[in-house]
Amino acid sequence: MDLSVVHENYVEFAKNFHNAHIYYAVKANPAAEVLSTLHGAGANFEVASVPELLECLAVGAHPGDIAYTNPIKKRDDIGKAYALGVRAFTTDSAPDLANIAQVAPGSSVTCRVAVTPPGARSPLGNKFGCSQDMAAALLREAARLGLRPEGVAFHPGSQQLNPHAWDTGIELSAQIFAELAAEGIELNSLNLGGGFPVRYIEPVPPISAYVAAIDGALDRHFSAGIPAIRVEPGRAIVATAGVLISEVVLVAKKAASDTHRWVYLDVGRYGGLAETEQEMIAYQLVTGHDGPNGPVILAGPTCDGDDVLYRKTPYSLPLALRQGDQVRFLGAGAYTASYASVFFNGFSPMATYYIPSQSD
Repeated sequence: MDLSVVHENYVEFAKNFHNAHIYYAVKANPAAEVLSTLHGAGANFEVASVPELLECLAVGAHPGDIAYTNPIKKRDDIGKAYALGVRAFTTDSAPDLANIAQVAPGSSVTCRVAVTPPGARSPLGNKFGCSQDMAAALLREAARLGLRPEGVAFHPGSQQLNPHAWDTGIELSAQIFAELAAEGIELNSLNLGGGFPVRYIEPVPPISAYVAAIDGALDRHFSAGIPAIRVEPGRAIVATAGVLISEVVLVAKKAASDTHRWVYLDVGRYGGLAETEQEMIAYQLVTGHDGPNGPVILAGPTCDGDDVLYRKTPYSLPLALRQGDQVRFLGAGAYTASYASVFFNGFSPMATYYIPSQSD
């Protein structure tokens, strides 16, 4: 991981979203070295668990700059976060809201509304968020319970390739703001989530296109006044800072007539390449060989039959590729080491090495 790239990515993102509060999505890469770099650059943090919260506090982050945004959490964990100074929580259900009221009294609450816009390489499905009507009801209930109804949140899906995918969520949120304002409940902030993409093997729109589309949607739907805006980039900050180096275990064919080779690597879906599931993320690959290429199927080293990286996405690698050679996955700084299983088939989690930031 090149920490200078992490710092540069954050600075560039903050420059583009200069009117927003930026909360780094810790789940993308929770390494202390990454968090320390971002804390030094002025980032806030979005956490999904108490361990992530503790990692942020360990690098000097103030609890007031941390939001606990996972709507699925144990009551005890809410209490632990509250005891550590966190006062900002996200919810999407009545039971979770009741837990917050019980063990984190007086906290601010954001309600996550469900949206499913097209264009995401990794859609989040319907696990998170609630309906528009329920979101309004939960924020009313938050006020009744003595909590501070703060605002609305949504997420357009990870690696979102459509800059206009935020429009629906912004429109729904504006309607909730207006409905509650008519009842005397003034909401203050809108959380646009993450989803901002990076280039792997397919081109992506520039970040300026996302800013323009989002600003346009905010102007259209919040004509009476735009609330405080929060964004939660993860992949956009750390992905391009990382290179995953794998070793070729075997290069083989299943039949003499096969036109493709199977290339087995010492890193697979369970060792850090979880986002190759359903071929959601197609990494750019680099080897040390020149010369002619040929089609390959890439697979990991485990005994699980699903440990195959790419069948449908066409990949070609040098015909000279042999066992012991390196295959490098570019743009692998997000959702790799933090996604790896622990000792499946006895394989150790990947080691991570850091190039210090020049800004330190």
